[in-house]
Amino acid sequence: MLESALPTPCYLIDQKKLKRNLELLDGVRKRTGCKILYAQKAFSSFPFYSIISRYLDGAASCSAYEAELAKNFFHGENHIVQTAYLPDEMAALVKICDHITFNSPSQLQRYALTARANGVSVGLRINPEYLSQQLEEFDPCAPNSRLGTTAANFPMQLRPLINGLHVHALYEQNSDALERLTNAVIEKFGPILPQMEWINLGGGHHITREGYQLDVLESCIKRLQDTYGLQVYLEPGEAIVWEAGDFVTTVVDVFRNGTDIAVLDSSAVCHAPDITELQYRPPLIGADRPGVLPYTYRLGGRSCLPEDVFGDYSFDHKLQIGERLVFKDMAINTLTKAKMYTGMPMPAVALRETTGNCKIFRTFTFSDYKNRF
Repeated sequence: MLESALPTPCYLIDQKKLKRNLELLDGVRKRTGCKILYAQKAFSSFPFYSIISRYLDGAASCSAYEAELAKNFFHGENHIVQTAYLPDEMAALVKICDHITFNSPSQLQRYALTARANGVSVGLRINPEYLSQQLEEFDPCAPNSRLGTTAANFPMQLRPLINGLHVHALYEQNSDALERLTNAVIEKFGPILPQMEWINLGGGHHITREGYQLDVLESCIKRLQDTYGLQVYLEPGEAIVWEAGDFVTTVVDVFRNGTDIAVLDSSAVCHAPDITELQYRPPLIGADRPGVLPYTYRLGGRSCLPEDVFGDYSFDHKLQIGERLVFKDMAINTLTKAKMYTGMPMPAVALRETTGNCKIFRTFTFSDYKNRF
């Protein structure tokens, strides 16, 4: 199928770019001996798992459902870290996961023996109190955070139950932030590290982004492995599908109210929530920032929500009803966060193969909406 024949709106995943990201990550694995897991929360579309799992060591989950998805469709190790587990979840998880990380000493005390009795490697999430992000409300290491255990609260009496440590404190950051995080972990938990088998440095590593300093990343990995004898894990999510997905939309209305407005057949709130929640501004093919090109439009979604706006973009021509617009870098946190609020239809999901041919994986109908209730 030609790309121009795809239905819109549509999430379009580029196989060539996905493979490029995976090959880069595979190189890091081979040069350092670290293990790289796929953080599913960024992009949980399991039809792509067979491609992704060829290059990685396993998958990382944040919920029982994600862990089950990985068990069914992903090859390799199956890791999970969750803020709090429920008793009935734990009974199932110990049978499908080989690594389970607990968020607090109390959860560790409650479930670790069950996990170890089933041959599961047990981890504890730590909080090195390293603030890496500009906004405290988005930083897992902010004061009074519910995520992870600080050095002051580390349960030394339960240490024999712990096989490894897990730290997640980065978000879309370069390796200089990882270097500072590594220093913070060593400063706070250095005496405990030699007693551990592994350490998971979490996600937030923008490894596949242009300009990322791979030498610094690999130096941090080797430092932890050589100094403390640890198996190092990374679990990137965004880095795997970085710039590997487009979002294809169609202009369905154009009018003016103080500014020129174009309404698309999709919804920023429903189909790309990071735009409204995190003020993400996706690149748009053939467009620029407002005022740069002759014609500026506010691109709105078609839900009833006032905040349903993709952003203001300028073009070298007047937009026409029926014109297709293609947002770039839209695989991340779209499908996994998408919702059908007010009955908004879900976009189709398609693959652009290395040949350029496009293949539809999934379309959605009224039944998908109805069955949610």
